[in-house]
Parts: sequence; C-alpha cells; structure tokens
Amino acid sequence: MVKIDSIAIIEDDEKVRQYLGEQIQLHIDVKELRSFGDAESALKELTAEPVDIALFDINLPGMNGIECIQHLKMLHPRMQMMVLTVYDNADNIFNALKAGAISYLLKSTPPEKIIEAIQEVKKGGSPISSQIARKVIEAFSLKENTNDYFQVLSRREQEMLEQLSKGYRYKEIADKLFISLETVRTHIRNVYEKLQVNSRVEALKKTGLL
Repeated sequence: MVKIDSIAIIEDDEKVRQYLGEQIQLHIDVKELRSFGDAESALKELTAEPVDIALFDINLPGMNGIECIQHLKMLHPRMQMMVLTVYDNADNIFNALKAGAISYLLKSTPPEKIIEAIQEVKKGGSPISSQIARKVIEAFSLKENTNDYFQVLSRREQEMLEQLSKGYRYKEIADKLFISLETVRTHIRNVYEKLQVNSRVEALKKTGLL
C-alpha cells in the first residue's frame, strides 16, 4: 500500500466527497485526509498548511477549481494538483493543465482507477483519462490542419467551430459543453464577425476545417 502524508479533496457534492474519502482511506496509507466543500475554504486552509496531493472538482460554488489550483500552485509549487470532473471540453482541460494540474480524470472513472491515479501521482506520474488524452491529441492535430484565421479566435470560439465541423447542432453543442444555447449562439456570432463570414460553411472553409 502506497504511503502518502496528506491528501485533500475539494468537492461540493457531499456524497461524492465522502465516498472518495472512504475509498482513499481503504486503499491508501494516508496520515491526514482533509476535505472541503468549496474553493475559498480550501484556498485559505491549504495556503497555511499545504498537502502532498489535492483532488479538485472544477465546478464549485464561488471560485472554481481551476482558479484555486492556479493560486495554490503559485504559493506551493510542490503540491500535486489533480482534477476529477464531469467536464471533458478542451477549454477546461487546457486551462486546468496551464493552471498547474498534473492529472485530469473524469468522474466516470472507476474508483479503483482513481486510487491508481493518486498512487501514480505520488510516484511522479501524470495520469489522465483516455478520453481526455484523445481530446488533447485531437486539439493538437486539429491545429496542424488549420490556418491563421483559426488562430485569431479564442480557444472557446475554436471549440465551437470544431463542434460545428463535426456536424453538431447548436443545441447539441450546448448540451455537450454544459453551456446555454444562447451562449453558443453568442460565440458563433462572434466567430462570424471576426472571420467576416455569414454561414457555418464559410467559417469552416475560411479556417481550414472544411
């Protein structure tokens, strides 16, 4: 059994937080396990007393997990930050990794795999869910095929076009990325304005996605 001095769980769903804590205590020799229901209390406590490994949800009340990771990583560079979330969109993945996360897992990951990932992080690894690895690879390969017009768009706008290039409708994109239909429409309008085009086909052709 791997020994870890201290682990923190930052998760607003009490049942998830409790279940994760039970699994960690069952399968990892941990001296101190701390849990927080929001980023603000985690930031305050972990600033004063850092842990070896912190497991973050992204969607938290108030400050989100990515912002908290960024703050803590600047204060405690040796603290290992892991993300455990339902969000698999490229924006969150890249923002979390840029903020300092060393691992990115989806909540659909089986409990034993989450435990293995924590152990792997302790040994110096950077485990990510296979679906996330695929997203990262797709994002890099996509950039190879695009042009300067694509690069002037924000990462979120690029993601909208990527989804459109795969044939998804606005409603499907909204559901897939956990955002409102109006937010999708706003992003697409901004894309059309930046590219000076009037349709999906024109936008995809101009950016090299079609």
